[in-house]
Amino acid sequence: MKERKKMNLKDYIATIENYPKEGITFRDISPLMADGNAYSYAVREIVQYATDKKVDMIVGPEARGFIVGCPVAFELGIGFAPVRKPGKLPREVISADYEKEYGVDTLTMHADAIKPGQRVLIVDDLLATGGTVKATIEMIEKLGGVMAGCAFLVELDELNGREKIGDYDYKVLMHY
Repeated sequence: MKERKKMNLKDYIATIENYPKEGITFRDISPLMADGNAYSYAVREIVQYATDKKVDMIVGPEARGFIVGCPVAFELGIGFAPVRKPGKLPREVISADYEKEYGVDTLTMHADAIKPGQRVLIVDDLLATGGTVKATIEMIEKLGGVMAGCAFLVELDELNGREKIGDYDYKVLMHY
């Protein structure tokens, strides 16, 4: 891949205070997606990471993992497997639970989404508490996939989501 000019992607992230509730600072990736150059740059940064990791499959949690992961898979010419909430996938699924601030939630993926030995990269917009990524890793490994790493547009450092990734390698384009 040819050398390209560095972009400050934080210029394309909107900060909304007290959304979705009081005391929360929301990092909105919509402006990044609305700018073709910024969106392309972000995708290509993850494509380069995925290339270095020699991945065979991209897995993305709904919904913004689709927005980031699908163009990465397309650029690499490899498959994309969605991770969704229960009842959203039409065939046999496996599931994993994860803890949220107030309770437990569940994620699912098709039981045939990953072939044993496939090198998998999880791609998502945001790493916050790490619950989603931990549940996704659990399902990938249950299916015999090999975790090549994780890639995120944004990490909210103070929430320590990286701890749920364990020793797996990961790339983050922006830290807050």
